[in-house]
Amino acid sequence: MKRVLMIAYHFPPLRGSSGIQRTLRFAKYLPQFGWEPIVLTAHPRVYADVGDDQMADIAPGVHVCRAFALDTARHFALLGRYPAFLARPDRWKTWWLGAVPAGLSLIRRFAPQALWSTYPIATAHTIGHTLQRLSGRPWIADFRDPMAQDGYPADPRTWQAFKRIEQNAVAHATRLVFTTPGAQRAYRERYAGMPAERFALIENGYDEEMFATLDDAARAPLVPGKLTLLHSGIVYPDERDPRSLMMALQRLRAEHSPSVERLRIRFRAAVHDKLLRTLADEAGVADLVEILPALPYREALEEMMRADALLVLQAANCNEQIPAKVYEYLRARRPILGLTDPAGDTAATLRGAGCSAIAPLDDAAAIARLLADFAKDPEGAAQALRDSPRIASLSRRSRTAELAALLDASL
Repeated sequence: MKRVLMIAYHFPPLRGSSGIQRTLRFAKYLPQFGWEPIVLTAHPRVYADVGDDQMADIAPGVHVCRAFALDTARHFALLGRYPAFLARPDRWKTWWLGAVPAGLSLIRRFAPQALWSTYPIATAHTIGHTLQRLSGRPWIADFRDPMAQDGYPADPRTWQAFKRIEQNAVAHATRLVFTTPGAQRAYRERYAGMPAERFALIENGYDEEMFATLDDAARAPLVPGKLTLLHSGIVYPDERDPRSLMMALQRLRAEHSPSVERLRIRFRAAVHDKLLRTLADEAGVADLVEILPALPYREALEEMMRADALLVLQAANCNEQIPAKVYEYLRARRPILGLTDPAGDTAATLRGAGCSAIAPLDDAAAIARLLADFAKDPEGAAQALRDSPRIASLSRRSRTAELAALLDASL
């Protein structure tokens, strides 16, 4: 069996990041396609939130090395401040110091045929590039998000650091992998001098084995007598701005729409709880909004399957990104309300699976119509996703087959 060294910051026991699932499921399914994974990740001390709930999901036999790393914002801070140069390209810069010698030791011990690193975190690609340069192994650089973008990162020096890392990846990686068609297309255009086949697409997905255990159990409604619309995951103030959603609820209430009193918007593990409470209070709809803490991963999936509908929030400035949870939403086969730019990749993915309930995230009037239509016929909204044949093709196992093919081609 061939071997691949996988460099990933997001890995159990870290909690609260959808990025964990990409590496975790690749490592689970790669042996079925002839590749043994060796995982190089960070020491748990660097994680702000840890838990054991996903440790059992690490496939038996997978060797995991947890290299020295510190979080600049926590371990080097004095009175809440820390040196900026220790947080470029990111707060986990010190991981490079531990991961490079650890990675070289793993290369000597296991003799992997290829390297794979995944961004974010940017330091993962600096580790991948260094190990590629020192070992000569082919390297696949995985971009779960675009890297150096217009206006992001906002700090010019951090942006320059991102740009250098990105350019090193383009120059030295055998393949660059993206999770959305828009990101793949943008990078092909940005580096038009490079062969187009260097820029590959492997989307995110869902793990069928996780859902199979929930199909029969997750049937009871979350709140009997109400229509609960669930947003599971972080609500970023800019990229997933909930203001227009709150305004839509306010509009429905002002119109004395009977449907609005049945609705409950549940935010699970949103992180920016204070923002949500403030917006709900200002709109006079706090009684229609629930803000709840994170759940263990399996319980979060069960909650998706019990929700009356699932909410996607994605602004137009993220048209080349698709939230990873969208694929789990689709597998849950519950109605989905996509509050996103109809021209973006997220909307295209939803439409491709049969979901047509889409409104721009910044259009309160359109969102209000969407909510009212759903409240009138909640079961009708679910039918298209129940019957969609496309959803079966979105599994993590299918995505891993694509990665294995790229690894084979890199040799």
